[in-house]
Amino acid sequence: MNEVLLTAIGVGAATVFGSVLGFIFKNISHKFSDIVLSFAAGVMLSASVLGLILPSLEYGGKYGILTTIAGIFVGAICLNLIDKLVPHLHRLAGTDTKYEHNSQAHKVLLFVIAIAIHNLPEGIAAGVGFGSGDISQALIIAGGIALQNIPEGMVIIAPMLSAGIKPSKTFLFASVTGLIEVIGTLIGYFAVSVSTAILPFALSFAGGTMLYIISDEMIPETHAHGNERPATYALLIGFCVMLITDTLFG
Repeated sequence: MNEVLLTAIGVGAATVFGSVLGFIFKNISHKFSDIVLSFAAGVMLSASVLGLILPSLEYGGKYGILTTIAGIFVGAICLNLIDKLVPHLHRLAGTDTKYEHNSQAHKVLLFVIAIAIHNLPEGIAAGVGFGSGDISQALIIAGGIALQNIPEGMVIIAPMLSAGIKPSKTFLFASVTGLIEVIGTLIGYFAVSVSTAILPFALSFAGGTMLYIISDEMIPETHAHGNERPATYALLIGFCVMLITDTLFG
């Protein structure tokens, strides 16, 4: 349990660390941001397949493939429904637009709320990994998610400051998005611990949410500023780094 709690805090703290970097480096180039985010996407892609979807097949028994496919699609559909209820305005963070304090602050806060909501299933994915009992694989998954949280924390700072939100409140809002991920990690862990029967579905569900985030948000964002080629190679490098890590420590 201590490992789960410390990892949950670490995953959430990655967002806070990213936000601190966002204060220090307010004018981060699109190219640098896209490369870092693409690397994180590659790490998450590998982690979702190796650490969540393949184990779901292993634990699923005779009809494991059906459970795994169902979990992937249910996870993706849940994220899709969340997008419809609270649009994930991720592209807002990558713009250079200067926001007027009164007219745009609420849009920026909506963007922050959307990130917080999307962090919940990411946290659940990390927690479900621990529920499988494979600690090394769970740490790899959590590490991939934490890596993605750093650039996410970096890019949410500038829009809030440009909208006239005080630095102290900006840091508080960024920290809350990380706290949501801590809560999600604990939910995922306890849900699987209560009933191991749901483990195959929970693993594939978590994998489906990660695949959705990668395809719907991370890749389009990294290809939106003319940096498609370096972003693609950064994704491949991230994927291969996780392959090596899984081979050596998995």
